Amino acid sequence: MTEPVNVKKLLGGRIKEIRKLRKITQERLAELIDIEPNNVSKIENGKNYPSPENLAKIARALNIEIHELFIFNHHKPIEEIKSYVIREVEQNDNLARTLFKFCQATRQA
Repeated sequence: MTEPVNVKKLLGGRIKEIRKLRKITQERLAELIDIEPNNVSKIENGKNYPSPENLAKIARALNIEIHELFIFNHHKPIEEIKSYVIREVEQNDNLARTLFKFCQATRQA
């Protein structure tokens, strides 16, 4: 049996990841969204959910769309990514053509 997904922890980890990429401290994020710094810590540690209003403020402060806070599986191993892409290309000729054009265009850039 698989373990249940802890969305609170995943969301908190994602917020922390993006905050650090943006080089924003917990204290600064707290200022930007008008909450106490210890509440940012609780959110990032998966102890608290942000309110819908604070979720929107967090996204705005991090300069992202809200849905980007819920992208949790973006760090897949490269072999898994390659296998997935190959399977998809083998099943979809239009995708194969599009990726071919994309690869050609990026090599020329």
